[in-house]
Amino acid sequence: MTTTMAKLPRLAPLAAAAMLLAGECQADWRIQPTISVTETFTDNVSRQDDARAHSQFVTDLNPGLTLFGRSRRFQLAASGQVHQFAYSRGGMPNTADRSYGYALDGRGELVEDFLFVDASASSSPESISAFGEQGGRLYSLGNRTQVKTWRISPRLEQRFGHAAHLSVRYTRDSVDSDRSAFGDSSSDNLSASLASGKSFDTLGWGLSYMRQDLDNEVSGESSSENANGSLRYALNKRLWLTGRIGYDRYDYQSMGGRTEGRSWSGGFDWTPSQRTRLNAEIGRHYYGQTGKLLALHRSRHTVWNISYDDLITTSRQQFLLPSTIDTAALLDSLFSATITDPVLRQQAVADYIQLTGLPPSLADSINFLSNRYLREKRLQGSVAYAKGRSRAVLSVYRTERVALSDQQSDSELLGSQLSSLNDNVRQKGVSLNYDYRLNSRTSITGAAVISRSLSLRTGYESPHHELRMGLTRLLGNDLRGAIEVRRTGGGRGPNAGDYRENAISASLTVLL
Repeated sequence: MTTTMAKLPRLAPLAAAAMLLAGECQADWRIQPTISVTETFTDNVSRQDDARAHSQFVTDLNPGLTLFGRSRRFQLAASGQVHQFAYSRGGMPNTADRSYGYALDGRGELVEDFLFVDASASSSPESISAFGEQGGRLYSLGNRTQVKTWRISPRLEQRFGHAAHLSVRYTRDSVDSDRSAFGDSSSDNLSASLASGKSFDTLGWGLSYMRQDLDNEVSGESSSENANGSLRYALNKRLWLTGRIGYDRYDYQSMGGRTEGRSWSGGFDWTPSQRTRLNAEIGRHYYGQTGKLLALHRSRHTVWNISYDDLITTSRQQFLLPSTIDTAALLDSLFSATITDPVLRQQAVADYIQLTGLPPSLADSINFLSNRYLREKRLQGSVAYAKGRSRAVLSVYRTERVALSDQQSDSELLGSQLSSLNDNVRQKGVSLNYDYRLNSRTSITGAAVISRSLSLRTGYESPHHELRMGLTRLLGNDLRGAIEVRRTGGGRGPNAGDYRENAISASLTVLL
């Protein structure tokens, strides 16, 4: 039995307090404490292969709290929960006594139209490797570690009439985990941009600069710089041609290639209506030809989001600011047609995510632990649908990560026999979540997930599948009951075999 513990980041509460002081006393608040009890019977509690599978009843006591606040000058969203587990036959290896998670995201305007601050903090179980158990219950510790992040970012904004707009941002952030081989890290980031204003309605321009200084306990210090200049030319009010030139510099320990060079791109930005936007570009960086795509569309009953990107990133960067499709943002856009109040809409989004078991990010590949710099190509798409009694979210993705820095920094994570496992990793997957409202109190929910990870260097492939079906019923104004059955299976990692799990659970949730 293992218990995971952590300390709340010190800067996150201070940042939240600063934003509260900047806001108005008339802020609109929604505070919702909850407590739920779930009883689960599983035929493979620790997700072992068939020969070592053991069945158990697992009791999960889960108190939680969600908070939303908004005024003219600040907004704050926070949530936290603790899971306490009890086992009918006592604990087993690879199971947890306790699990927890929290998330905080706040924005404030400290000096009107001039000084702003963004802050966030989180702690959640994450995958150690792309090749192992995925999407597990919180009581299973296989291929899981607790990752904690915090980020605080003050920003200065200055407008020079209608001629130009200046933005200067400083960011301090930190990422750490329970795995010592994944180096605890912190970084200082400085970015500045100067962009043309409304006076340049035909030919727009922009200048930007970014520098990051990163300190990792395992891989040491590194830095990066990016400088860019851009132009936008309006063919008409809805279609712009875009171009950019720049220079990128990184100082990581490479595997023999260059780590700096010139960059360029060209493309277009088309907004045929307020509901539709298409942005595309193609170009080149020192690491090869690159491209970018963003397609957004919203109709009365659907919201579409399709994107492609090709960039240099790190595992820590994806934990801080993932380049996936944000679940809450997609649903917020979908619900905006029927729920106009932003705070009530935010609560409705949170309730729907909890009801359906959606992850925080859609089209989400596995952000496995690595201390290396990576080139990531990511194609992803999501569509959310709501009409009548039905709601659904469909997501697909395909990603490829190619390591750019040397293997040495990941030697403790992978060991000598698997040192090349993460050199080139390709992932693809699809997920579907659906719920149907039988009446005002009862809903049927279902979800299906299929994914696959492939190490192109070693040839090892790890599949994963999950199927869930459930029934949720409001038993009173503040009481909800649910029943769910699920089947999960996949690989346990290189040379570790496969696992299968069948489970049924029943839960009661009280809104306090």
